[in-house]
Amino acid sequence: MARIRLVAGFLTVGLWTLLSRVFGFARDVMIAAYLGAGPVTDAFFVAFSLPNMFRRFFAEGAFNFAFVPIFAKKHEAGEDAESFARDAFWGMAALLLIFSTLAIIAMPFLVWGMAAGFAQDERFDLAVLYGRVAFPYIFFISLTALLSGMLNAVGRFTAAAAAPVLLNVVFVVAMLMADRAGWDMGMTLAWAVPVAGVVQLAALWVAVRRAGFTMRFRWPRLTPELKRLAIIAGPAVLAGGVVQINLIVGRQVASFTENAVSWLSYADRLYQLPLGVVGIAVGVVLLPELSRRLRAGETGAGQHSFNRGLEFSLFLTVPCAVALVVIATPIVSVLFGRGAWTETDTQATALALAVYGLGLPAFVLHKVLQPLYYARHDTKRPFKYALVSMVINAAIAVGLMGVLGFIAAAWATTVAGWIMVLQLWLGARSMGQAAQFDAQLKRRVWRIVLASLVMGAVLYGLNLLLADMLVQSGRRYLALLVLILGGGVVYLGFGQVIGAFSLPELRAAVKRSRPAQPGA
Repeated sequence: MARIRLVAGFLTVGLWTLLSRVFGFARDVMIAAYLGAGPVTDAFFVAFSLPNMFRRFFAEGAFNFAFVPIFAKKHEAGEDAESFARDAFWGMAALLLIFSTLAIIAMPFLVWGMAAGFAQDERFDLAVLYGRVAFPYIFFISLTALLSGMLNAVGRFTAAAAAPVLLNVVFVVAMLMADRAGWDMGMTLAWAVPVAGVVQLAALWVAVRRAGFTMRFRWPRLTPELKRLAIIAGPAVLAGGVVQINLIVGRQVASFTENAVSWLSYADRLYQLPLGVVGIAVGVVLLPELSRRLRAGETGAGQHSFNRGLEFSLFLTVPCAVALVVIATPIVSVLFGRGAWTETDTQATALALAVYGLGLPAFVLHKVLQPLYYARHDTKRPFKYALVSMVINAAIAVGLMGVLGFIAAAWATTVAGWIMVLQLWLGARSMGQAAQFDAQLKRRVWRIVLASLVMGAVLYGLNLLLADMLVQSGRRYLALLVLILGGGVVYLGFGQVIGAFSLPELRAAVKRSRPAQPGA
């Protein structure tokens, strides 16, 4: 039953994240159709990446990995968890307000730091303009992340997982309105960013109040508990910063090739679908679960939670990685091949997608292994590991740029991702039983890989068989659907036969994940 409850939590978050990614696909398909991979698209992607980059400093780095365990401990112990959360919320709001104002003023320097290749180019002025409009998103989304952490810590995953759907809904509606009214599409996209942030924060505020937390205004103050939070969060923020430096290096490399920022961004969005659905779901559910188990001294239960998170991640991620490598071109062609999109855009984006696909399991395993450290308030070692990965990323991206061009950035991301996972795994070996692989995982992991490789061979054959249909405007969607469903059937069927996973367990977990939680 414990196994089913844990997987049900993964599925609850994963299914909502999947819905968000579906709307995200609609958003990206519309951007590709309206703008293609030109200067406006490049400028918008850089502008949008700025608040998202700093969000990972303030929100994902500090509060997902430091705030959640402390808040969960206080809530379970019957202490005044809400008072701690209010201090953190309003203190963070004050810092973000100051930081956002300074960033808007310094936007030209931020754009140059993100994409120096835009200098002396129309993309630079556009990116500065869009960046100033979009940057306030960091204020709203960082506070939203804190509220999400509160809900996740008390076992209410639905509202927090559903909030990202609103971002992409706002984008889709905004583009439809712009097309109908004749508004400037680039500026419409820029304004949609902060509007989406307001909508997300409002939705989470309502959900938190329904969960019993009023979160009334309190003047920011530096309490002893917030000082402790800052000490724990500091290395996590720095580790998140290292990851963002990796992204900056990649964008800098891409910015010197016309349209490359767009190609990498579209490829990034595609591989973020399985990464988001699996990685976010497992990370969100696993951290509070491990924190509770380890605090209670339930080492065996902690090991079970870690192994089931790892098993669930591999079950979904390995076949996705194989598919992204084998059928990258038809995926990109069918999803984006319309309007201003060109064949050159398809080939370049597909190449980047295949390279990212090779790193997909690493990106997800990273999110499974990190909670082992953060549940123990160990944020220093992940930071040290991230520094090593950063150096490797920069060396590959910059060192191979002259040989491989823009794709060096994608290779750097993938290799650095695997180096990070290797370090996290080696470091976790000293954590005792809770971080050890159990017999079930050892039995199933190689079977998951085998089933995925068989699926990849079938996908390769189906791709050749359906080659003509995949380029026909009226039939290519059906052909891609047949390709994906065919691969899925082979993977699930063969995997069940060889014992790679248990479909009855998954069905039971899906049934448990359906009912919405009260007040969520």
